[in-house]
Amino acid sequence: MLNAAIVQSALELGFIYGLVAMALFLSFRVLNIADMTTDGAFTLGCAVSATAAVAGRPVLGLVLAVLAGACAGFVTAFLQTRMGVPSILAGIITNTGLYTVNLAVMGFSSNVPMLKTETVFTLLRDAVGEAFPYRLVLAAAISLVVCALLIAFLRTRLGLSIRATGDNPAMVRASSINTVFTITVGLCAANSMTALSGAVLAQYQRSADINLGTGMVVIGLASLIIGETLLGRGGLWAKVLAAVAGSVIYRFIIALALRANVPSECLKLVSAVIVALAISAPTLKRSVALRRRRGRAQKEGKGGGGHA
Repeated sequence: MLNAAIVQSALELGFIYGLVAMALFLSFRVLNIADMTTDGAFTLGCAVSATAAVAGRPVLGLVLAVLAGACAGFVTAFLQTRMGVPSILAGIITNTGLYTVNLAVMGFSSNVPMLKTETVFTLLRDAVGEAFPYRLVLAAAISLVVCALLIAFLRTRLGLSIRATGDNPAMVRASSINTVFTITVGLCAANSMTALSGAVLAQYQRSADINLGTGMVVIGLASLIIGETLLGRGGLWAKVLAAVAGSVIYRFIIALALRANVPSECLKLVSAVIVALAISAPTLKRSVALRRRRGRAQKEGKGGGGHA
């Protein structure tokens, strides 16, 4: 069984990583673009946030991380829309370049410790006290505020244009809407959320590592698909909240694996299995439903033949 501390930690991490799931909802589901910049943008957010926090500006670090993530998204969008680079390759190119950028932001060190550094979490702790679940409240507040802002944005005229671009770009161009602009804004917004997630995580765990974003796109997609499979039926609110819920569920699965004494060396394998099952779940459900329908049809056919 999971104790209260493990449950709280899973909730906190679920809300923090939920920002990545929302980012992939925007890029992958709305814009229909497989944005491979996610890993590098996440680490970029960590690096910027940690560097600013060490300099005594933890709140500014979150703001700068959002702006840095937007810049990463702009580069990917520019390569895709202006240079004619395929979307997946554009993300890979930007992600590769971000490795050096992230090292430079971290002072060409692979790790930035923040054990005695003031963070947004310690600021809230000092204001409300140790007994208050300040980490959970702050992580949930940031995630839910971004969730509300994303939904409000997607309901604006520009947001509707972005959604239309993902559904049918040819029709959007025929309507005199600049798809270059809508794709650029969408990728900037998505990578801003990814970088914010990394920024919050760096201050949450009081350290930033150059490899912290490795595999983040796969984890984010798993969270997104888990949420869509279980809760994603409905309107825009339901779909965006399902992405956050999927992230929380994913963190609980990881917590259960750790609680079952799965060696830390095997955790990547466990994550890979979870991702494979999450991505294949819709196909497996359709396959099972199809077999059941065939079974019923065969039984009805045999029953009809025997009666005749």
